[in-house]
Amino acid sequence: MTEPRPWTTPPAPVLAGLLAALLLAPAAWSAPPPPRTSAGGPHAERAFVDALMARMTLAEKLGQLNQPPGVGNNTGPAAMAGSEDQVRQGQIGSWLGTRGAELTCRLQRIAVEDSRLGIPLLFAYDVIHGMRTIFPVPLGEASSFDPEEVRNAARIAAVEATAHGVHWTYAPMVDIARDPRWGRIVEGSGEDPYLGSVLAAARVRGFQGDDLAAPDTLLATAKHFVAYGAAEGGRDYDVADVSERTLHEVYLPPFKAAVDAGAQSIMASFNEVAGVPMHAHGPLIQGLLRGEWGWDGVLVSDYTGVMELMPHGVAGTREQAGRLALHAGVDVDMVSAIYLQDLPAAVEAGHVPLAEVDASVRRVLNAKFRLGLFEDPYRYCKDGARQQAMTLTDEHRAAARRSAQKSMVLLENEGDVLPLSKSLRTLAVIGPLADEPWAMLGNWVGIGRPEDAVTPLAALRQTLGAQTKLIVAKGAAIDDDDRSGFDAAGRAARQADAVLMFLGEHPEMSAEANNRTSLDLPGVQEQLALAVAATGKPVVAVLLNGRPLSTGALQGKVPAILEAWFPGVEGGNALVDVLFGDVNPSGKLPVTVPRNVGQVPIYHARRNTGRPPAEDNRFSSKYLDVHWTPLYPFGHGLSYTRFEYAPPQLASAQVSAADPRQSVRVRVTNAGPRAGAEVVQLYLRDDVASVTRPVRELRGFQRVELQPGESRELEFMLGFEDLSLYDVDMRRVVEPGTFTVFAGGSSEAEQSARFEVVAP
Repeated sequence: MTEPRPWTTPPAPVLAGLLAALLLAPAAWSAPPPPRTSAGGPHAERAFVDALMARMTLAEKLGQLNQPPGVGNNTGPAAMAGSEDQVRQGQIGSWLGTRGAELTCRLQRIAVEDSRLGIPLLFAYDVIHGMRTIFPVPLGEASSFDPEEVRNAARIAAVEATAHGVHWTYAPMVDIARDPRWGRIVEGSGEDPYLGSVLAAARVRGFQGDDLAAPDTLLATAKHFVAYGAAEGGRDYDVADVSERTLHEVYLPPFKAAVDAGAQSIMASFNEVAGVPMHAHGPLIQGLLRGEWGWDGVLVSDYTGVMELMPHGVAGTREQAGRLALHAGVDVDMVSAIYLQDLPAAVEAGHVPLAEVDASVRRVLNAKFRLGLFEDPYRYCKDGARQQAMTLTDEHRAAARRSAQKSMVLLENEGDVLPLSKSLRTLAVIGPLADEPWAMLGNWVGIGRPEDAVTPLAALRQTLGAQTKLIVAKGAAIDDDDRSGFDAAGRAARQADAVLMFLGEHPEMSAEANNRTSLDLPGVQEQLALAVAATGKPVVAVLLNGRPLSTGALQGKVPAILEAWFPGVEGGNALVDVLFGDVNPSGKLPVTVPRNVGQVPIYHARRNTGRPPAEDNRFSSKYLDVHWTPLYPFGHGLSYTRFEYAPPQLASAQVSAADPRQSVRVRVTNAGPRAGAEVVQLYLRDDVASVTRPVRELRGFQRVELQPGESRELEFMLGFEDLSLYDVDMRRVVEPGTFTVFAGGSSEAEQSARFEVVAP
């Protein structure tokens, strides 16, 4: 790779003179812009961007708002990529799906050295749960309830992605998802806005690091703004008809957390909200996000999202779609090329104010300034050795293994079948996913490769060696009705001391556009599991999937069930660590698991009706054919040891509504035989309020590691954000009255205490 021409930064006095000359002397406008460091604060940023914008033509401004798909694009339907000649003409501000140190440096060199203004490009890529070192899918990471582990995974992803020339990731997805039929539930943190907010902030901090101008930081994008997870019927791209209260209480909090954590980018969602498509929703983008929250980052469309205002039915032409989106505050037009092609005439005709164009251009240039690209446009790609040295390192693989261990949720363990003994003479390994590398990686895998992944079968062979005979039988495919392999699976089970079954979904059964009407195991896998369990041998079912699965038919028949999600590049090793007891499982469900799809939506923070479900009241809110309770509640997760909770202790029986701070202390004891980690969860209920409230809301959690017999007292602090609600006038207030706190290992925690909030 040819070494790019270095840039140098002039001293501050020289820079000031150059800026003044640019502003006052039109003759200088044809010269390249002065290089600029990100140091100097917002005044320096504004002065630099002002000077640059004063030299830009309308075509060059709209070019900054244009993002075509590039080489390596792996998302969305097929679309024509932009050209190098467009870069020379200043018609491209950023590229989608383009990576690689050599390629990005070549394109950057064209932008910087061959275009009139030399404005550097941004390279965007979907780095969702790893670049080359693939971590568990985000729903799996959320099961760890470990913000630091989640932050570290994003930090490693940023290190690898930036070594490949990437500046901008379209992650984290912070959509709250309460319908597991929706394929994109796999990309987020589940159903709870508190957990979702904590992990949204952790991922933003991981991607963006401590200094955005450092050469290993990515622009983080909180997506999809907003209520994308509320799509009707769990159908991707569908409408979201949510109330203002639900919007503010459930779907907006993770975005606010991401903004507060410093997220420099947000992506608009495909859906409409109450009749207004989000790509044209000025009140939420310009009014709430930019106005009320004071956010000044880049709002990027989703793939062809601007163009899709036409099939939504709010725009009749491409120009109308572009006008609506730009006016609403969508800065970057991904793939549609409407801003570039259709808005020049609209601006010149006075249909689009130039001020709206300038506002969006400013935000794009600000992002490039904050990344340090004007100081050194090649900072992410000029060191080709870094790309190799920082990719899939031993340290990164170790972190992926640790993350996978923490993400696994032990759903059932009747008779303490788990952990298995490493001295087993024979072990049957059954199921379609025992040796499938892509079942480790999952979906949205960046540049992850199947050959990098350690499968369960490979890890078992490596760990157990020759002392344990492995009897392998596939049994059935993932999603067809062929039962011809059942007999071989039964024979394998009968010959073995214990049975491991690896069941679940193909990765393409979840993620974007991959929605399901059933939450059962696909194909005949459930029947396979029951047939193998009928042999009477100890059976462990390991689930590899991207959404909660309704496995109620296995309860009482398959004694041990481990939810492993799609666990990442080190998934096989992590599974063996957990199955054989080297690691005690500690994951907790970030989403409620229904008994069947007919219970959807079902989530822990529900509101009661006037007739709550009751066993002795036929006329209450429940079903005829299944119990109203879930198969597994939010926060559920077993361990190889046992944890006991004492009633929570409150600092005060009363707190003032004017200063509603309450300390809650929770003592937890490891009452079992093994060391283990527990996620201690704190829930809150506003007992009587001016509006209906959830039966309980998650308001805190802490992971704690305890030795057998060890106790620990943990403190949780409650404040205004925890105790407040939106009243009938949608004002955020703390109302006098009683509150109940619950502490335990799931959302069904029973230990409780009550305190009162009194009027000041």
